[in-house]
Amino acid sequence: MLKWALIFAVIAIIAGLFGFGGIAAGAASIAKFLFFLFVVLFVIFLILGVMAGKKIMK
Repeated sequence: MLKWALIFAVIAIIAGLFGFGGIAAGAASIAKFLFFLFVVLFVIFLILGVMAGKKIMK
C-alpha cells in the first residue's frame, strides 16, 4: 500500500511539472489517502502485535 502511495505521489509530481493541475491534484489526494490509510493500519497492527506478545509472555 505504501508502494502505491509513492507511485501516485510520483505521478502527481510529474503531472504538476508538465502543467496538468487537475491530474496532479487527483493523484496527490489519492497518495495522501493511501499514506494515511497505511499509517492507521500500521498502528492498529502494531497494537495488536504488542497485545499478542503480552499474551504469549504470560
